[in-house]
Amino acid sequence: MSRRFEGETLLVATHNAGKLEEMRELFAPLGVTIVGAAEKGLAEPEETETTFVGNARIKARAAVAATGLPALADDSGIEVDGLDGAPGVYTADWAETPNGRDFVMAMEKTNRLLNERGASEPRTARFVSTLVLAWPDGHDEVFEGHVSGQLVWPMRGTLGHGYDPMFQPDGETRTFAEMSFAEKNAMSHRARSFEKLIQGCFG
Repeated sequence: MSRRFEGETLLVATHNAGKLEEMRELFAPLGVTIVGAAEKGLAEPEETETTFVGNARIKARAAVAATGLPALADDSGIEVDGLDGAPGVYTADWAETPNGRDFVMAMEKTNRLLNERGASEPRTARFVSTLVLAWPDGHDEVFEGHVSGQLVWPMRGTLGHGYDPMFQPDGETRTFAEMSFAEKNAMSHRARSFEKLIQGCFG
């Protein structure tokens, strides 16, 4: 049985504004106030693991160590079948530039590599979200969600963040970036890991 979270405010160990906004939307019905890492002045720890759960643990435990508060961290990314699962845990790295993250550049790179490999249609992929909720005593709970779909080109839509303009979930004719936050949050990988988190620690 998962440990229950009893607080009214939850520290979310992310500096990603889009991810934080999703978390706020998802937690709003529970009456839980979300505080981001930037609001606490926390540095971003180096993500040295090769798995989503490993990197999520690094971020959650670093936030706990810095504040003494329970902290929730997410590590997420996209796994492209035609690229042998890349970029995976390196999804954000593919978008890194000297001036910050550029996901248009990352999506262009992904499309170019698929073309170079002669990847056939549909170009299947999946988004993965791993949540780790950590407490000061060292205990943590892990929840994973994923959503399968295909990559489209050219990009479509202006909403969302990251690879959303390129990803069309199974059973849909629109990309995540063509959906409202509410529509995306009803089916996204993060929504699915979040549902498991709620059932495990907030239900």
